Amino acid sequence: MIRLIMVGFLTFSGLACAADNSYMKHHVIDSSFEFAREDIEMAITDRGMVINNVSHIGNMLARTGKDLGGKKLYEKAEALEFCSSVISRKMMEADPHNIVFCPYIIAIYTLPGEKDKVHISYRRPSIVGSSESQKSLKAVDKLLEDIVGEVVN
Repeated sequence: MIRLIMVGFLTFSGLACAADNSYMKHHVIDSSFEFAREDIEMAITDRGMVINNVSHIGNMLARTGKDLGGKKLYEKAEALEFCSSVISRKMMEADPHNIVFCPYIIAIYTLPGEKDKVHISYRRPSIVGSSESQKSLKAVDKLLEDIVGEVVN
């Protein structure tokens, strides 16, 4: 029952956020996927962080789309997962439940028919909790925007 309530809450919360786009940041740049991905990777690692995982979302959807009969969604799509030990520690010291905001994920993708257009997006953390928690979550949001801003500006 609790699981059902949580799923309903998260679904409702997602819909509420979707209306104002506060849940994500999205940029489009003129570039190749490879250059944009490399630039994002360097912007992360140059800050001393390690990419923990690369999710090959485009490949997975292309592979499963054959069985599911779905249309092609992406030419290329990956999500880079990483964390900052300093910022994450402050975030979780402020509120241990903030663990749900880690790892941070930046998605890089291209859409069919959009030659040399690369989309770079990330999910923004909800600024919740105590003032200390909110301050730490704003630091996460700033880190993500700084990383992406380095590539899109």
